[in-house]
Amino acid sequence: MKVSIIGASGYAGEELIRLLHGHPHAEIVHLTSERHTGERISKLYPHLTHIYDNILDSMEDIHRMAEDSDVLFIALPHGHAMKLVKAIADLPVRIIDLGADYRFADTSVYEAWYHVPHTDPEAERVYGLAELYRDAIRGAHLIGNAGCYTTAGILALTPLVQEHLVQMDSILVDAVSGVSGAGRTPKESTHFPEFYDSFTAYGAVSHRHTPEIEQALSEQAGEPVTINFTPHLAPIARGILATCYARLADGVTEEDVDAAFAAQYADEFFIRLLGRGAYPSTKYVRGTNYCDIAWHIDPRTHRVIVFSAIDNLVKGAAGQAIQNMNIALDLDERTGLDLVPMYP
Repeated sequence: MKVSIIGASGYAGEELIRLLHGHPHAEIVHLTSERHTGERISKLYPHLTHIYDNILDSMEDIHRMAEDSDVLFIALPHGHAMKLVKAIADLPVRIIDLGADYRFADTSVYEAWYHVPHTDPEAERVYGLAELYRDAIRGAHLIGNAGCYTTAGILALTPLVQEHLVQMDSILVDAVSGVSGAGRTPKESTHFPEFYDSFTAYGAVSHRHTPEIEQALSEQAGEPVTINFTPHLAPIARGILATCYARLADGVTEEDVDAAFAAQYADEFFIRLLGRGAYPSTKYVRGTNYCDIAWHIDPRTHRVIVFSAIDNLVKGAAGQAIQNMNIALDLDERTGLDLVPMYP
């Protein structure tokens, strides 16, 4: 397969390069960066020296790149992908957007939370959270890759809402991300002296991943689900740990919760159920496409607490995109992703 990465100079784009290097059926033919057009990718990322020394192109000639490619990964901020997708709508290339432009079934929700008009509302898209939307992803030509916080939160809560084991108006999600989730462009808030030795919340009640989590959980529950979501930033490079709370429905037992997780994920290669009473860690999934999940039940408050850990750049971005590509093209979805976590 010929694959191209639009936006290769960001962290998600670089992670796509790293993972696709180990994919036996993929050959990278184009890499783009508007800020670094004409430079070698190995100049921006020296760890790629003599592995990928490709010259970065501009995406101005997107039509030619799409003609050269079987799969196009778009790793750009929201608002860009829909312009590109419209420009190449006449071509059979499969497109996986790692941004938010094609994650929402209702584009008015996207417009309300992202504060930009959606210029391609009629595009036929599929939500790219592989473990839950696998059947829809098969054969799909336009996939809106799930977000990082959303992947951790949705996977943690789906077994509970699907089986109606919790009260739908009681769900809280607290999630902590490494600073790579903020992107590679320098900002004051992620400048080393500002960020190191600190831990902070941000985006309470307004983070854009909130409606994405609600959309998926509502579909899984078969009824509207509204949540509170609060993200946090930790002084680590990569990883997300989500802590999700919900009040159990009347009569629900610990065994019911255990059975729901087993039924949902027992056969999922990339979901590792650590079981009741365990504690996932970002270190144990570092550099991989795994999502580790564990849960606790508090008999005093009749609440369930679910922990999930992912690598935000892999299962939360590039790895999930490749998993979606594999499913869409009817390959073994583990291809190129069967990796042992890096440790320590």
